[in-house]
Amino acid sequence: MVDAFTDRAFAGNPAGVVLLDGPVDDGWMQAVAAEMKHAETAFVRVDRPDPLPLRWFTPVAEVDLCGHATLAAAHVLGGGRSFGTRSGVLTCTADDGWVEMDFPADPAEPIEMTTPLRAGLPGVTVRAVAQAVSDVLVEAGSADEVRDLRPDFAALAEVPGRGVIVTAPGDRPGLDVVSRCFYPSYGVPEDSVTGSAHCTLASWWSPRLDRANLLAEQASARGGLVRTTLDGDRVRLAGQAVTVIQGRLIV
Repeated sequence: MVDAFTDRAFAGNPAGVVLLDGPVDDGWMQAVAAEMKHAETAFVRVDRPDPLPLRWFTPVAEVDLCGHATLAAAHVLGGGRSFGTRSGVLTCTADDGWVEMDFPADPAEPIEMTTPLRAGLPGVTVRAVAQAVSDVLVEAGSADEVRDLRPDFAALAEVPGRGVIVTAPGDRPGLDVVSRCFYPSYGVPEDSVTGSAHCTLASWWSPRLDRANLLAEQASARGGLVRTTLDGDRVRLAGQAVTVIQGRLIV
């Protein structure tokens, strides 16, 4: 178990990392992920050369892209690795205790506000709503609204797609972006720190703030920081990670 997007244990976003020395059944991976109960568990085939096959499972479903579990897997394997995934080849490099990941950008296009969103985000002054490939992004009126939000998870579970990102400009020096991410339909009411969501956040905020490099805070209870760099149709995400538990699956 690895805490990702943090430099200390029991913060950031916990992920399971399972190193496989051969093929396993999809149902077994789903059962392990349900047992681990983390937002995502990464399964990496280490019996092959790079790019290593990598898949991610929530407690209830497989997902196409997960940043924090990719960071966790790279951390366990030494930082600098490449992975073959449903979202293409993802390359990770290590630099002074940080792991930087090269991900596809996921820009969001404006859409109309929907009833489930309105019901699910009480107290939020909606500046914009936009649809990315993975998530719906909602720009709130202020960072305080993002931090103070008490969402209606049942309503948010009705929003089509993976989940909902609520975001606003940063509220302290050096902090560019604040966000929180909700995935109740995938068994994760609120994710602690969502790497893949920052592929959308970087695509949204870098043009608006006129800066390619941003520092983003995901303001969950555990919290975490993500460095983002928008580079054309790619986003580089950087974070730190800490291994908390090591063990061996015996089933």
